[in-house]
Amino acid sequence: MVVILKNNVTEAQIEDIKKHLEDYGFQVHESRGEAKTILGAIGVNPGFDIRKIKILDGVTDVYRVTAPYKMASRNFKEENTIIKIGDVEIGSNEIILMAGPCSVESEDQIFRLAKVVAESGSKVLRGGAFKPRTSPYSFQGMGLEGLKIMRAAADEYGLLMVTEVMQISQIEIIAPYTHIFQVGARNMQNFGLLKELGDTSIPVMLKRGLAATIEDWLMSAEYILANGNSEVMLCERGIRTFETYTRNTFDLSAIPVVHERSHLPVVADPSHATGYRKQVAPMARAAVAAGADSLMIEIHDKPEEALSDGPQALLPVDYISLVQELKVIAKAIGRTL
Repeated sequence: MVVILKNNVTEAQIEDIKKHLEDYGFQVHESRGEAKTILGAIGVNPGFDIRKIKILDGVTDVYRVTAPYKMASRNFKEENTIIKIGDVEIGSNEIILMAGPCSVESEDQIFRLAKVVAESGSKVLRGGAFKPRTSPYSFQGMGLEGLKIMRAAADEYGLLMVTEVMQISQIEIIAPYTHIFQVGARNMQNFGLLKELGDTSIPVMLKRGLAATIEDWLMSAEYILANGNSEVMLCERGIRTFETYTRNTFDLSAIPVVHERSHLPVVADPSHATGYRKQVAPMARAAVAAGADSLMIEIHDKPEEALSDGPQALLPVDYISLVQELKVIAKAIGRTL
């Protein structure tokens, strides 16, 4: 249920409305935008008469949110969520680029690539220290050592850092190093993990599951939001279809659809979506045109030697060239990069 408050509502009236909602068994979340203040009342109470709230002083209107995801819904919050990390804003008019290798392989490797990321004007260094792999015999990441050297590289070049968390026990290990937790496609519906991430204050980038609908995806985001963490961004990384020419099928239409239905920022990952470097640049350009708030792109200076996902990694020179192309597209649609 959404409670829209009057423009001149007082703090005392807000507290009184909250108390009424809580007394009726609702969990209350407040959202203050530039134009209006909204209270979201979360809870299962099918027979509740919304007129009981509508008559309270300071209330303009009350209506039910029909979508199963409440806090992620555009009805709950009209303004776009902007996630601020230092001087970087994800979800604002500026499109934020995240780049780096699939896996942290060595100190020398991550420092070389962090330098490329910084020189390109990108703001976030990506890289996996813990790697979920299809085969148990594949490279599983450097773990804590990888986290330490990745954070050192990010700090050296003035970058933020995003890395994947795979299980609850890793949250405390990763938290001191990362600026953004990444939840991979395989863990999109790991609800225990999502709940625990909801108890943190670190932003979460939630990747879409391999066969997840948009509603499934938003419901997973709801787990994080409902547990107290409002800093959530959604990452479209391709879904599994009958097509075999690409690694996955990049659902480009998901970007505007999610923007219509939700206030959360949308990140596009054309590297995992296509699986081949030749297709990464065209899909990155398309994602910017479609309205993505951020792009995550894999790069590697020796992709033939990469321990994971070398075929989809752009060479540094190609990445720097792509960034210049993306700036032109961003400008054409009234955004910056």
